[in-house]
Amino acid sequence: MGSDAITSLPVSSYKLSRRMPQPGLEIGGRIVEVQDRTRESFQRLASAELPALYWLARRLVRDGAEDLVQEALLRAYRSYGTLRQDTAAGPWLKSILVNVFRDQLRRQARSPAELPVDQVEDFSLYQTLIEQDPLPYSDTLHHDYLRAFANEDVREVLLRLPELYRAPLVLRYMDGFATKEIARLLDVPLGTVLARLHRGRKRFEQELWAYAQETGLLLRGTVQ
Repeated sequence: MGSDAITSLPVSSYKLSRRMPQPGLEIGGRIVEVQDRTRESFQRLASAELPALYWLARRLVRDGAEDLVQEALLRAYRSYGTLRQDTAAGPWLKSILVNVFRDQLRRQARSPAELPVDQVEDFSLYQTLIEQDPLPYSDTLHHDYLRAFANEDVREVLLRLPELYRAPLVLRYMDGFATKEIARLLDVPLGTVLARLHRGRKRFEQELWAYAQETGLLLRGTVQ
């Protein structure tokens, strides 16, 4: 699978000041309670991590990334006292955001079916590129094919995947979480995470190829 393509998505310039909860301030009908002495330090910490949080949220959901980040900040703000070291703030905040994402899926009561093995195992992007030869003048076919995908093209492909495959792929290959940590965050067995990572990679390859065919991506003259 093309890891270069998966990891090439842009970081948004999401602004903290508009969404940052203040002590005692009503937000969406809820009052955030936290000691005043933590507010400024939390703002500094959250400001530093906010671009990465929004980057992650945009890859977990198609719409509602801002709401996902806001809810994560609300939860983090309330439990700020449990963070022992500011150097661990990034993983701590991302874990909270993933928990929010997981809880949202549970509230929506969606349980997408696992893909049958034979639907993903038979496809090979590398072999398809060799057989179809979409870039006949390329000496580095696989690399040049992936370079044809702009950042938003890759995000669109990623968001076509069912959540149960998309979330492990994003957490493992784009944010570097260990598989055991992913299993804990998503509340599924480790073996399930490993299986979904494998099938998710194959499904991602399939969607890359399908997207290129549907959009005429390789006919745009984007390959340099």
